[in-house]
Amino acid sequence: MKKAILVTVLASTVSSAAAADYVGFFVGGTMGGFGGGLHYQQDVGSASAMRYALTGLGLSNGYFNIGGEFAYLNDLSAANGFGPLQPYYGLGLGAGVTLGNASAVGLYPHVLGGLRYNVATTPLSVFGEVNLGPSIVFASAGSSSGVGVSFGLGGRLGINYRL
Repeated sequence: MKKAILVTVLASTVSSAAAADYVGFFVGGTMGGFGGGLHYQQDVGSASAMRYALTGLGLSNGYFNIGGEFAYLNDLSAANGFGPLQPYYGLGLGAGVTLGNASAVGLYPHVLGGLRYNVATTPLSVFGEVNLGPSIVFASAGSSSGVGVSFGLGGRLGINYRL
């Protein structure tokens, strides 16, 4: 029994050392609105990560927005000329719901690029990023409904905390 517990503890230590987990928050705008959100990020390789975000409680033109996003991020580790800044890029998919006098569901497939600054001797890092892609909206107001496609552009500023 003691060996089983020891093996379990060692295995969890090795697996957590291989992949870093982060939590954080951000503010910014995407898909026509401004708001903030929370995210969880997990390393999936030495230079790549998956980020899952809740982008909620934002207001845009008197409407309430809530949504989510997942993104695949990849570091530009070959670019060492930036000093403490770490550039990265990725692909993401955002989805959101807008509630008010009219209702809408939006999808936002996008590319993104950003810079992360790792604060020395702490598990904190700050980041800024921009994203762009098509914004697809399915909307209904009263008895009418429709689909709209436009070009989306957004940005965020945020903080990561390494667990």
